[in-house]
Amino acid sequence: MTIDWLPDRGIRRAILALGAAGLTVIATGALLEAFWLLGLGVWAVIAAMMIELVYRP
Repeated sequence: MTIDWLPDRGIRRAILALGAAGLTVIATGALLEAFWLLGLGVWAVIAAMMIELVYRP
């Protein structure tokens, strides 16, 4: 049996939320043809990936 460490779950939720929000903004930007929304979404996904790479429990 493994015991989840609470900060790890919080970081994991933050990564998933940031990635999902980024993908939603990317899809919205693509539909509206708004490059600033695409850029914002891409930076959100990049931030989620960087947090995942840096914070390895």
